Amino acid sequence: MTVAAILDHKGHEIVSARPDDTLANIAHTLTKHRIGAVLVRDAESVVLGILSERDIVRALSAHGAAALTMTASAVMTREVIYGTPGDTVDKVLATMTERRIRHLPVMHDGKLVGFVSIGDVVKRRIADVEEEADQLRAFVAGNA
Repeated sequence: MTVAAILDHKGHEIVSARPDDTLANIAHTLTKHRIGAVLVRDAESVVLGILSERDIVRALSAHGAAALTMTASAVMTREVIYGTPGDTVDKVLATMTERRIRHLPVMHDGKLVGFVSIGDVVKRRIADVEEEADQLRAFVAGNA
């Protein structure tokens, strides 16, 4: 199974923040959309970075309540790792594990086409394993 299949199932919506948005506003956005990260994009929609719940927690630990007034650009991770629609679920799981990331923006032909989380990828992997087990059970039952 591929990232394209995950996006076809979950949708291609990408929740973003602006570099000057405060962490308080971004925390509200994360809660509202029930997500763990946003892409930080400029007025032309160019990706500048990614900001996750972990980034907010680290800022709170380092700066206390004052962190909530800090901007996304001050806290975001600037090195963004991307996937492609053709990446397999196993490849994405390996990338996320090796790079210790939980969110992966998806690019196709230089265009941002989606955003997947570790939860999305694990759900897809579990569904694949369950489908394979069902097929094996059907095969064994048909040949018993």
